[in-house]
Amino acid sequence: MEKKDILKDPVKHIDIKSFDATPVINSMRDMSFTSRDTASAADIYTRMLKEDDCSVILTLAGSTSAGGCMQVYTDMVKSNMIDVIVATGASIVDMDFFEALGFRHYKGSPDADDKMLREFYIDRIYDTYIDEEELQICDHTIKEIANGMEPGAYSSREFIREMGKYLVGNAKKKDSLVQVCYEKNVPIFCPAFTDSSAGFGLVKHQWDNPGKSIAIDSVKDFLELTKIKMAAPSTGLFMIGGGVPKNFTQDTVICAEILGKDVEMHKYAIQITVADARDGACSSSTLKEASSWGKVDTVYEQMVYAEATSVLPLIASYLYHKGDWRARTSKEWSKLLDKVPETRHG
Repeated sequence: MEKKDILKDPVKHIDIKSFDATPVINSMRDMSFTSRDTASAADIYTRMLKEDDCSVILTLAGSTSAGGCMQVYTDMVKSNMIDVIVATGASIVDMDFFEALGFRHYKGSPDADDKMLREFYIDRIYDTYIDEEELQICDHTIKEIANGMEPGAYSSREFIREMGKYLVGNAKKKDSLVQVCYEKNVPIFCPAFTDSSAGFGLVKHQWDNPGKSIAIDSVKDFLELTKIKMAAPSTGLFMIGGGVPKNFTQDTVICAEILGKDVEMHKYAIQITVADARDGACSSSTLKEASSWGKVDTVYEQMVYAEATSVLPLIASYLYHKGDWRARTSKEWSKLLDKVPETRHG
């Protein structure tokens, strides 16, 4: 057996434009359990899109991008359904940017011989494979982007913007999330950016450039995202998984309060997760619990306990074909954050 015999069946990303899930969601609305929760989530998202002053924030954790939902997120951004993204570094770099460079994820098996995979330099995400040699090319590309920047501290958003700029002339695959967000001025934050393929590239950059390198400032990430929360009349959260992206985004309400600004709690909140609350959390607090902290309002909130690749395409297809996004105003929050502060004259 050779490596090519294992990496031969690529994961194909679902196209929400190719089918209309409206009849399915409409039927689920009169069902029970997860089906009714899924329809409720779609209805809450519809409210977000119809409220033009509402900024929709996608928080993204887990491996749904590698698992076939990469195009879902891109199409949602292109269709003006998402205004801000807060994600894990893996979702943005190891998955999206990786494929933009021309590489693929491959169908595999959770029962594979992992020692054999290691010998072939193949990494496994449950039933999905990645070529480690290609992933290291991604690492080195991150290093080269960093090498071309002025030394200093940058938010992850600023660095990901440079990744998008790089892809404009170098992408092997069209419509990557990083490039589309760059072109549409949709900011992407990765508060734990170095916990990904980007981390290896940035470490190599700093190793090769002692004293004249760049660094990622997660505090600046927090400040920039909080600035969006303070400027947005209202906000809605669409959370895939939980963890750092979820809690980081919810915390902007408290951060604004610490800065002396009175902002409303996140008005809408949807979370799709397989986590539960038996360990004292739900991959960060449940939505109702978050209300006790002043983070999330509970009038329009919905937990959907499901593996996201099974329900996300249905919700996104329903929203796409329903068409409320067509009347929305593009928020382009990157422009606010990139604005050079005016000089104050005494």
